[in-house]
This record gives sequence, C-alpha cells and structure tokens, in this order.
Amino acid sequence: MNSPHHSLHISRFAFHLLLLIILSFELSAQNTKFKVLAFYTGKNDAAHISFVTEANDWFTRIGKVHKFSYEATSDWAMLNTSYIQNYDVLIFLDTRPESPDQRIAFENYMKNGGGWLGFHFSAFCLANSSFPNNWDWYHNIFLGSGQYKSNTWRPTSATLRIENKNHPALQGIPDIFTATPNEWYRWENDLRKNADIKILAYIDPSSFPLGTGPKPHEIWHSGDYPVVWTNRNYKMVYFNMGHNDIDYEGGTNRSLSQTFSNEIQDKLIISSLLWIAQKQ
Repeated sequence: MNSPHHSLHISRFAFHLLLLIILSFELSAQNTKFKVLAFYTGKNDAAHISFVTEANDWFTRIGKVHKFSYEATSDWAMLNTSYIQNYDVLIFLDTRPESPDQRIAFENYMKNGGGWLGFHFSAFCLANSSFPNNWDWYHNIFLGSGQYKSNTWRPTSATLRIENKNHPALQGIPDIFTATPNEWYRWENDLRKNADIKILAYIDPSSFPLGTGPKPHEIWHSGDYPVVWTNRNYKMVYFNMGHNDIDYEGGTNRSLSQTFSNEIQDKLIISSLLWIAQKQ
C-alpha cells in the first residue's frame, strides 16, 4: 500500500511538472516576436505543390531561428477578419482568395497595417482562365502588375540586380546575385510607371537569353523584368520565385530544383519578412 507521504510526494511532483509546462508555454509566447499565417492551395501543378511543401518546411525551421510562429493552411475560409487579426503577417504561397468575403477581409487587413508576403503564382490572373482578372484592387493597385502576359520556360536560374538599395529588406544583400531556377513571369503593367511601386530586384541583362524553350517566345532575349517589389502604401513584398523545376518529361514529377537553397536569396526573403513584421 502507498503511504500518505508517498502520495503527497507524487502530488507535489505532478504540481511542479504542471508548473514547468505552464512556464515553458509562457516563455515560448514571450520569445515569439510575431505570428505568420500562410495560405496555399497545393493542387494541379506539381511545380507549385513542390514549392509549397518546401516552403512550409523552410518557414517552420527559420521561424525557430528568428523567433516567429508559423502556421499554414489550405482552408481559405480562415481568411476572415476575426481570424487573421491575430496574425502579424499573411503569406500567399501559390494562389489567391476567390471568395468576395475573403477578398474584402484581406484588403481591410492590409489597409489597417497588416503584413503580406507573396510568391510567384499568387499574383497570377488571366482573362478566361481558372484565375480570371476579376480583382482590380489586388492586381492593379496592391500588386500593380495587372494580369499575366508570358513566362520563360523551362525553369532556369537568372542573375538578379538589386534596386533601391537603401530599403530595409535589402540590407546586407549584394548588388547582384544568382537566383534559384524559376519560371519567370512578365506582366501587363509597367511597374516602373507606378509611383506606388518600389522595385527591389530585377533580371539583369547578363541573364539573356533566359529560358530554353522549346517555343521561341519562352526564351527572353531582352527587356526589363522586375521580380521582387513592394508597394509604398502597404507592408508587403512580392517575390516572383516559387516554381521549382520538375521532371515532367520523365513522368516522375520529381523536383529537380529547390527555391530555398540559395543563401543570398534566402536571406532576402528572411529580411523582407522581418521588415514586414516590424510594428510601425
């Protein structure tokens, strides 16, 4: 039979264990500098699915290093005013919200000081496609890019040149660096003619010809192509990166490249996120 002293000892042990657990949660909350919520769809294109999988793992890992919490969901219904107000930064990994209520919630969130980081396909829209040009504020005002016009193929690296070097997100980033392989997009609107847009990086002419085809229009030989930019009116950064190279021809759908495998590019993404999360 257990003695009363033994039972008391177990009770004290359980109490202290519970206290330690509570304290650890409190310390963890105190050490979390900001909260990030990422949205994704993760369907159809193997390249985008590959990127989403990689991104969720990478952001979780760097969150532990830079003291932010990271959650990711494919449930776009969570993009509502009452839920997203608990987060400092939203990330769109591959698509955009389609519901009018979700769009209004996001627009109000950004207009009230929320932060946003977007990648690659999150800016895509095209008339008569599955992602039609039907959200003027997002594509023409917020992003400034308008609808998609064309892309390079297949995914290849590009040499990027930094612009607006004094921007906080660019501190410690060299003037020129090589990005990871990507399908690069061209847009309907000229971002340089938009006074609200601040370009942070663009494709350096030394990259041309960019792309391997086989179609001639999939190979760029000249032009001005911004690939990272922000809008002066919001805490946001858009990255054109986010399309891994995939073994389509071999039928394996195996990832042939990674987006988060470049020290300088990774640093630029982290710096952008930390800048976005800063409280004004």
